[in-house]
Order: sequence, then structure tokens, then C-alpha cells
Amino acid sequence: MSGWIRKTIGELCDQGGGKVKTGPFGSQLHQSDYSDVGTPVVMPTDIKDGGISEEKIARVGLGHVDRLVMHQLSKGDIVYGRRGDIGRQALVKEVEKGWLCGTGCLRITLGNTAVIPKYLHLYLKMPEIIGWIQNQAIGATMPNLNTSILRRVPVNFPALKTTQRKIVSLSFAYDDLIENNKRRIALLEMMAEEIYREWFVRFRFPGYQTAEFEKGIPKGWEMIKVENAFDYFGGGTPSKDNEAFWSDGTVNWYTPSDITGAEGLYLTESEDKPNDGGIARSSAKMFPAYSIMMTSRATIGAIGINRTTACTNQGFITCIPNQQYPLVYLYHWLKLSRNYFLSLCGGATFPELNKSTFKRIEILTPKQDIVDSFKTMVNPVFDQIESLMSVNENIKITKESLLPRLISGKLSVEN
Repeated sequence: MSGWIRKTIGELCDQGGGKVKTGPFGSQLHQSDYSDVGTPVVMPTDIKDGGISEEKIARVGLGHVDRLVMHQLSKGDIVYGRRGDIGRQALVKEVEKGWLCGTGCLRITLGNTAVIPKYLHLYLKMPEIIGWIQNQAIGATMPNLNTSILRRVPVNFPALKTTQRKIVSLSFAYDDLIENNKRRIALLEMMAEEIYREWFVRFRFPGYQTAEFEKGIPKGWEMIKVENAFDYFGGGTPSKDNEAFWSDGTVNWYTPSDITGAEGLYLTESEDKPNDGGIARSSAKMFPAYSIMMTSRATIGAIGINRTTACTNQGFITCIPNQQYPLVYLYHWLKLSRNYFLSLCGGATFPELNKSTFKRIEILTPKQDIVDSFKTMVNPVFDQIESLMSVNENIKITKESLLPRLISGKLSVEN
């Protein structure tokens, strides 16, 4: 590849005055040092989707920052976790400058070298590089990463930084499109939920001004037990000991991690796929597309909507919409009932909402014309959510097919 250079991360750091360094050791920062306010400390669990999540980030006071100043992060640093999923890494942004690299993390500071940090960040996300790092990991039970391994990572890069910047700009443009669509999806979800709350929680539905109420609900509305309202299914698991049940599998068979790890309401395919023979010899039941899968064991109330015929393992109650309880109504009822479901859970080791309890729960059942009006109003919102998710899936596929060719030099960025 003409105009391309190959060096290790260690060589790049040494050339530019950078470094590959560990975070503070446990003896330098104790559990009692953390607080609810102060400077964030980046831990391996905070590294998500190529960035740093503040959702559960730990913090320390100013005195600890002064003491651990050598572990402060700079814009453009790349942070890795030392154990577990060692392929994950995050690029430190301007807003995260001055945060601390926490115990259990490693960081790469390039310095003034021939590679720009954003390019290296993209390069390190390539599957073959992640695989290389994982193959170098040490540890019998859990993979461990260290500075020596990171220093040996080989990096191919264009000699011209302008070419690196063009590759970065193209990749980040795709990311910006995806993030913009995610924001639009979040707003649409909020809008749909607010309409449901307005009509069926606050009872300000069309014509509410003249409605009469009996026992706290509009006259003509009912509280009906789930077993008499809509169909629902449990799940099952084909034996994992029988490889024949999983060979060449094509059946979408969802587990709770598929739901909790999803990027939105709609799911196109499951991570694991048994075959028809495996499903036939298990208690799993196939259900139609656009059913509502709700986790009912350990994690209660996580919801996903399948876009194809599918089934689940035993950690679900899957609800089948019908005319009286269309998808958009049933989805919001399940979502907003989560705390109530939790209060009904049994289970000695983890919470579980079993089907015998679920079937006795009563669901608010409005008059059909009100349900139809709600469906007419909210269906287009859900259609738009699904459409934007499809767009994001296509953008991601395009990016993932294009970026490796650009970074490898097989495709010129000019093309």
C-alpha cells in the first residue's frame, strides 16, 4: 500500500512523547474515597459503545484528584479495561478531559505522533485488531490486558494526516446520522407514551369532559383479567447439549440479553438460533411477528417487539395483540405496569412473574372506539420509529463494510 506506514502503538508513543499507562492501583484509591459528587473516575464498566457512559460513573473529591494528577485523562486518550471484555475501548472527548483513569483501566496517550487519536480509535475497533488483542491476552479464567500487549499492537495508517482525517470524518458522519435518528426515536417514544398517559392514566381522552365515571374509571370501560383479554405465551430452551438442535439454526429465539442489549423497541433477529427440530423438541412456542416480548424472570419488564415469527426462552411472557388490545395500547400498558409486576413477583433466588399470577392481573379495557382512535393516532408514530431503526441498521451495515476497506487502504478515501 503506497503511502501507508506500519508501526506498533509503543513505537508511535515513543516517537511522539506519549505513553501506555495503567490506572491507579487499588492501594491508591479505596472504596471509601468515592462520593456522589466530584471528578468522574472511569472504570471498565463505564466503557460503552466506543465512549464513556456517565450513567453509573464513580466520583472522587478534589483532594484525591490532586493526589492522582498523573492519572488524569487528556482529550484524545484511549482507555481500555484490563479484564473481561478487553476489546472495548473509549476515546476521551474534550468534556472528559481531567477525569481520572480508574483502577482496572489502561490508557494510551499518543503525544505528537504521526497518527491522530480519532484514527487510532477507529482502527482499534476493527474486528481483526480486537481479535489480535484477545489472542494476546493472559489469564486462565478471565482474559487480562496489560501495557506490554497494547504496546505491541500493530497499526497501519496513511502517511498523510489529511487522509486520516478524511477517513475519520466519513466514519463520524455515519455516527452522527445514527445518533440523530436515535434522538428522533427517543422523542417519538416520549410522545407516544405521553398520549397514552393522557388518555388512559389521567383519563383526558376525546370526549372526557362529558364522560361519567364509575368506580374510578369511565362508564362503559372495564377491568378484565388478562386470561380473558389476549393470548400470551411462555418459552423454552432446546437442549444445549444436543448440537443437532442448533446446527444450521434459522429460528429467531430470543433471550433476555437480546432485549436488554437491543438498541430499540424492534428486534430483527436473535443472537442464538436453534433449528426447527430443536424448537419442536422443547417447550418454546412460535408466535407471530409484532408480538410483545416481556422479560419475566430476574430482569422484569424489559420489552421488545419481534419483526419476524419468533419464540423465546423461559424468561419471558409474550403477549399477542388483538383488536381490543392493539400493539400500541398493549405495549404501553405493559411498560407502565412494570412496578406493579415487580410487586407481584415471587422467587427464592431471583424475582419471577409467573404465568399463573400474570393471568389474574386485570387490564384496563376502554370502549372500542377510544382504542381505535388511540391506535389511529399512535400507529404512525410507531411506524416512524421502526422506519428510523431500519435506516440506522442500514447505515451501520454500510459503515461496517466500508470502514475496514478504507483503514486497510484497499479503498481510497477519495473514492
